Amino acid sequence: MENYQELTAKQQSFFRSGKTKNVSFRIDTLTKLKELMTSHEQDIIAALKADLNKPEVETKRAEIGLVLGEINFMIENLSSWSAPKEVETPSTHAGATSFIVAEPYGSALVIAPWNYPVQLAVAPLAGAIAAGNCAVLKPSELTPHTSSLLAKMINENFPKEYLRVVEGEVETSTALLKEKFDYIFFTGSTGVGKIVAEAAAKHLTPVTLELGGKSPAIVHEDANLDEAAARIARGKFANAGQTCVAPDYLLVNRKVKDQLIAKMQETITNTYGENVSENHDFPHVVSERHFDRLQNFLDNGDLVVGGKSDKSRLFIEPTILDNISWEDPVMQDEIFGPILPVIVYDELSEAINAIVDRPKPLALYLFSDEEAVQDEVLNTISFGGGAINDTINHMTSHYLPFGGVGNSGMGAYHGQASFDTFTHFKSILKRSNK
Repeated sequence: MENYQELTAKQQSFFRSGKTKNVSFRIDTLTKLKELMTSHEQDIIAALKADLNKPEVETKRAEIGLVLGEINFMIENLSSWSAPKEVETPSTHAGATSFIVAEPYGSALVIAPWNYPVQLAVAPLAGAIAAGNCAVLKPSELTPHTSSLLAKMINENFPKEYLRVVEGEVETSTALLKEKFDYIFFTGSTGVGKIVAEAAAKHLTPVTLELGGKSPAIVHEDANLDEAAARIARGKFANAGQTCVAPDYLLVNRKVKDQLIAKMQETITNTYGENVSENHDFPHVVSERHFDRLQNFLDNGDLVVGGKSDKSRLFIEPTILDNISWEDPVMQDEIFGPILPVIVYDELSEAINAIVDRPKPLALYLFSDEEAVQDEVLNTISFGGGAINDTINHMTSHYLPFGGVGNSGMGAYHGQASFDTFTHFKSILKRSNK
């Protein structure tokens, strides 16, 4: 087992050398990381196929393409982001100037999840690098092929005192959290997020928590049902529903519920085939424990679409459950699988109140062309981020900070927000002695 105390000490020493503060050094590192992603593309595709049965097209788009886009954006803008920013000085401080210096924290710990094991590991790592930090990356043990590949890519190409991937089980994360890092970035469940926050509090270490929650999709009576069905199905069933911003449940106006479900069934068939179990590109559930948990939801309400499963392959087909109540087990925690429960409402206020009465979700999706409806939802419901007449694409924009609020997390990243997250902004007032 690696000596984590020694590792963190070496990273602190390397950081104090000042090398990581050099913008050219950071850009060179990001460029090398980009080259590693490109040269190992086929290895990444193979690893994700082995771990999650993730299809090549999805890996290229959501794992490799998104990360390369983030890195390119950082390289293009890093000089501007890292430059000192002069700001106004109050007239009471005559002869003084004021500016803000972007300063890296030091050594960062990134703990990544299993559902997008490349994107959700490398994207925050790139943010830590761009800001000028050293970093330790702990990938998920539930995707061992990808974890091993990330360790090979990073550990064979960068000195451990600068960047290091540490593999292992839960005990490894626990041991790492006992060390004194200058920043911790965690992506995972709300329950584990609380453990990370508690460990960080012992060292007064700042944290970003990218968590989850039950993200609703609201379909109002005026919605374009063809577009709503296609976009909800795509957002929900990509990666077999194992996406933190996937629509977790559907709140649909009673007047259009049956039409919407019929159109979603048609979309599922057109996307995955008449018999999804024969589609060898449909991702599987990550483990038997997760499969058993999801299997228990299949008898909630009425099964109207899908429902087939095969434990030997960890396969559950895209499923829609109708006549669901808020008390059903499927509505108690984040589903994180290809199961979509449906709850109807008659008045928009019913849907809004139901969401507001529960923990704040990571994402929210509204399908309506009425600006009054859009304004009411946006102004009365707190959530991390989301989309109107779309799903999940808000998290692919370099210009939109991505993160949660309340139970769904704290802090944000993507684009400049990634740089900002791993940066302390030091305020300076400089006064003349003349």
